Amino acid sequence: MIILTLKVLTQTMSPSASHLDSLRTQRFKVLSAGIASLVLMLGIARFAYTPMLPLMQDQAGLGIAEGGWLAAFNYLGYFCGALIAASISNLNTKDRLYRLGLVVALITTLGLGLTQNFWLWSLLRFFAGLSSAAGLLLGSGLVMHWLLRHKLRTELGIHFMGMGAGIFLSALFVYLLEPYLNWQLQWFWLTAAGSLLAVTAWLWLPKPDVSGYAVDGSKLEDQPPSKTFLRVFMLAYFCAGTGYAIIATFIVAHVELMSVEPGMGMVVFMVIGIAAAPACIVWDLIARRIGDLNALLAAFILQFSGMLIPLLSPTLTWTLVGAALFGATFIGVVSLVLTMAGRYYPTRPAKMMGKMTLSYGVAQMAAPAMAGVLAQWSGSYSLSIGIASGFMFCGCILVYWLARQQ
Repeated sequence: MIILTLKVLTQTMSPSASHLDSLRTQRFKVLSAGIASLVLMLGIARFAYTPMLPLMQDQAGLGIAEGGWLAAFNYLGYFCGALIAASISNLNTKDRLYRLGLVVALITTLGLGLTQNFWLWSLLRFFAGLSSAAGLLLGSGLVMHWLLRHKLRTELGIHFMGMGAGIFLSALFVYLLEPYLNWQLQWFWLTAAGSLLAVTAWLWLPKPDVSGYAVDGSKLEDQPPSKTFLRVFMLAYFCAGTGYAIIATFIVAHVELMSVEPGMGMVVFMVIGIAAAPACIVWDLIARRIGDLNALLAAFILQFSGMLIPLLSPTLTWTLVGAALFGATFIGVVSLVLTMAGRYYPTRPAKMMGKMTLSYGVAQMAAPAMAGVLAQWSGSYSLSIGIASGFMFCGCILVYWLARQQ
């Protein structure tokens, strides 16, 4: 009876309703592909290094300064990936590089468990950075281009859930398997999990339409901001990148160093991931109510607060509060900035996304290496986190100026 009813409904469904149902299915697949790509290329290939860092220091002989340099090589790869994304306009080329990034993410994750050579690790982290740029910039650009063509909401909050989910799942994975698997086997199992994600990310993201027109026949036209706006925007994003890179790289090691209870660093990192997973959708809703720049200013201020709280009151409770604030905002900053970039350039969203990420990437290359050296010299990460907070405060001032220009 149920099957017969469904058949009747299908046969009597109007063409417009049938088209809407098909569009919803396509939208679900495209967003799922985007989420899967971010969990793989960001959560596993990039962010799993943070919860794995103390394990590699303990079991593989990785030094504190070397840990910072590996992060810097990863960000160098990300920076080079952003350069590539900013320099190419052909959507088919972007699609091919996106798919290549999926393969590279798996190879570099597997490779980290196959060697203990620092220079091979550095090379692998560099290519993992290239892969993460393919996921965050090219993948996000392709998803946004598809949404724009189909006249759907262009907020990327649902898509960027993949970053928060990737952080949480990679930390949870390491936390649960640490008692049973050594550091090498953990990288192998992360690769196996990533392989399943790669299938969805590859098959469910369709080839891009290069016509330059939406499905209703309207032409997609760019609306670039002024040069002054763009320069200040990029400088503010540079400040955010400095703050993010140091916290995201060393928060687990910092908490493990300061805490009397082992394993608390992993818990803090999972809190960051839990807070980050729904954050982009929340920031999309906030931006819809108060405007993009006002929402961005709020995210900057709250991220600054989340970075400062553990320094002012380094108890576990306040560290968890700071971690939740950081997780809920750093990904919101990225989501808001890249969504704004896509709206300014609907015909080539990854191009301005790449330019914005260049400023973010410069900070990410220099900051972890500096933080690692300072930590080795001072015996803690507190000084580095203080410097990161100072940069974030400067970013708040710059975004406030941009918001006042509206």
